[in-house]
Amino acid sequence: MSAHAPSRRRGLELLEQLHGGHAGAAMVAEMQHVCPAFADMTIDWALGSVMDRPGLDLLTRELILVASCVTMGHAMPQLRAHAEAALNVGASKEQLVETVLQLVFYAGGPAVRNALVVLDEVLQAHRGTASEGL
Repeated sequence: MSAHAPSRRRGLELLEQLHGGHAGAAMVAEMQHVCPAFADMTIDWALGSVMDRPGLDLLTRELILVASCVTMGHAMPQLRAHAEAALNVGASKEQLVETVLQLVFYAGGPAVRNALVVLDEVLQAHRGTASEGL
């Protein structure tokens, strides 16, 4: 077993917990032909090492990532994935909306508006998924 095996194992666990496999699986599939090492780095390092650090819970980390994606203004697929992950670890609609709205003076109105549109789509899909389980 390599020295990176615990990070890999934890990264795969977090991938499933945060993204339910679909967003992570899509990222791995997208990178398969162009740069599979990027998917490996994301799983091993970003998830298995950085996301698993002590000091912040997963919900706080996901809200930070949502904010970062909004501020960048062009990371809508990543915003969608991290908003879904935040919901998966217990975020409320209010927490997500307030995280995005907080950025209006920092990221700008267009970035916040676009993020709110994506967030609405994520929330509607999440409600549909949640009601299917009832």
